[in-house]
Amino acid sequence: MTSKEKNELQQQFGATVRSTRSAKDLTVRELSRNCNLDHSKISKIEKGKINVTLATLVELAFGLGVHPSELLRGDFKGLTIG
Repeated sequence: MTSKEKNELQQQFGATVRSTRSAKDLTVRELSRNCNLDHSKISKIEKGKINVTLATLVELAFGLGVHPSELLRGDFKGLTIG
């Protein structure tokens, strides 16, 4: 996977986190309190600025009240692996 594709993947994941948070009517700070992650880290994730670990994905899902797989339901069209 190229660095451009990795960046696109981070952008898609961040957009999914943001839309899920918005649908739950949570602010970034409220989500931060729910999942014990710093609000600035959540903001960076939503902007696609950083890659997340599996542990962070699970913490976000817990804070959002969704199964972790819900945060991986992005549109992966155009991404190639190999």
